[in-house]
Amino acid sequence: MGRKPGGYYTIYLCRWLYRMAVFWKGGVRMQNQGEKRSGQNFLWGALILTAGMAVVKVVGALFKIPLQRIIGEYGMGLFNVAYNFYGPVFSLATAGFPVAVSRLVSESSSQGRWQDVDEVRKAALPLFLGIGAIGTIGVTLAAPFYCEFAVGSPQALFPMLALAPAVLFACCGSVYRGYFAGLGDMRPTAVSEIIEALIKLVLGLWCAGAIAQAGQRELAQSGTVFGFAPPTVDAGEFLVLALSAAGAVLGVTAGSLGALLYLWIRFRLGGRAGERKSPPAARRRETVWRLLKITAPVAAGSIAMNAGGLIDATFLQNRLGDIMKSDPAGLLRAYPGMIPTVYLDNPESIPTFLYGCYTLALTLYLLVPAITQAFGVSALPAVTRAWARGEKQALQGSMASILRLTALFCFPAGLGLTALAEPVTRALYGAGPSTPLVAGVLGILGPASLLTALSTPLSSMLQAVGRADLPVKLLGIAMALKIGVNWVLCGIPEINLLGAGVGTLLCYLFLTVSQLYCLQKVTGTRFSAKRVLGRPFLCALVCGAAAFGGHGILIRLLPDQALFCLGAAILLGACVYGTGALLLGAVRKSDLLMLPGGQKIAKTLEKRGWI
Repeated sequence: MGRKPGGYYTIYLCRWLYRMAVFWKGGVRMQNQGEKRSGQNFLWGALILTAGMAVVKVVGALFKIPLQRIIGEYGMGLFNVAYNFYGPVFSLATAGFPVAVSRLVSESSSQGRWQDVDEVRKAALPLFLGIGAIGTIGVTLAAPFYCEFAVGSPQALFPMLALAPAVLFACCGSVYRGYFAGLGDMRPTAVSEIIEALIKLVLGLWCAGAIAQAGQRELAQSGTVFGFAPPTVDAGEFLVLALSAAGAVLGVTAGSLGALLYLWIRFRLGGRAGERKSPPAARRRETVWRLLKITAPVAAGSIAMNAGGLIDATFLQNRLGDIMKSDPAGLLRAYPGMIPTVYLDNPESIPTFLYGCYTLALTLYLLVPAITQAFGVSALPAVTRAWARGEKQALQGSMASILRLTALFCFPAGLGLTALAEPVTRALYGAGPSTPLVAGVLGILGPASLLTALSTPLSSMLQAVGRADLPVKLLGIAMALKIGVNWVLCGIPEINLLGAGVGTLLCYLFLTVSQLYCLQKVTGTRFSAKRVLGRPFLCALVCGAAAFGGHGILIRLLPDQALFCLGAAILLGACVYGTGALLLGAVRKSDLLMLPGGQKIAKTLEKRGWI
């Protein structure tokens, strides 16, 4: 059977995208049902986005784990230098811009101004298209200077250039994501994220593997890498890793394009809200101005929220490079037997290797706040609606529910990462020499993930009540704190990488506390943080302790069954957490009523006296 032509796969992909769009068509009809399910729409939307995000993270793990084995810690360091430089712009396109569109769409739809809803989309598309084009050009022009002078990794230029077009595709897709989210339909966003992740997985791994195999073969046969003659064999191997990382990044860019294509098809199949009878739309100039007024602070906040990765990519490698110049022995003493010989023979590569190890822990840390991004996006229309209508009691109840549900989902996950840092790292990345190094960083980032998780919905709620400027100001202070802590601690040989984890922890501690205070002051509402967050935190502590103790006992009894011991420890922690949450009253009846089939669940638990 011969190989099928490339056009066959293109047609097949288009058919699949079309069928997915038809299957998920009709989300806008949800708005036709009025406000009958307004209490449920928030949690339904959050559950849809969370389910989609869970699939995306699983696919992401399937991408990064084999990728780490293809390109190694050094290649992962280069991959993440590019990804963290692109991260703030990507977050702007996938979180910042959709929030601005969603807020205006939600506000207009709650007032029955459907012509304005469609006008927001029409005004946003050329605006964000222009911003995306500027972003792509800016990333392309800034990449050589950033790689050479900021992080000292010139070979990171290859993956950075491969990632630049993704900015344009993501900005265009953000218009449709915000449009559907504002109408209370989170399915297009979830499906587009899954499509993006699947394309990244298939194409990214294929490109990385093909480039690595071809490059290594040519280097072994002729001493060249795709026609270029490196000065040494080690230099040639590093070049192959850099080009393989760029191949993996091409999958990310292609995924952004695939997500945009799906969203466009989904909209064309029936997403227009402006076809309904309603008052005439506002003038285009007025809509653009309103959009810019919301977009500017939201965009700045979104960039600042993701600037942590860029700060780590920039300052961490610089400070590690300073240690390698001033006290290399002190740094190497911190990691006896954890750094492979190829890097010890090329000391200039050690900062990139260590940064690559740090990003492996960072990937797991980011799983926790990824869940709350779904809660923040889904909660914004509900909070905006209550604020616009002046329903103070509904506003207070919505905010308390959002924070409580965020804590219930994320607290056990974050503390569980800390409790099981080493077995989780070993299970996902293998039992390599750098496993203890990655696990040590993850142990600090676990508690930091709780605070990062809370800060996302807090920021969304401040934006929803018209104070999008506050997250920007508070984030600026928090990031300045992180830069200061990173600069001091990462320059100490005995601390080095762990300093970045401590900086992240202190940064988001300040941010969460300050945002919670400002939110209550702006809205004039009061709710007990101890009551909303204290019980989930106590249950999560017990959960982490049970998982840690259970794993320790099981691994001694069954030393050859590491995966079974890890799974059993996670299951034990989950059972302890669920029981503790019910006994301590961390779960409210109002929370259960928002779940599908929640009335039956609540009735059963009430009979047993658990709620």
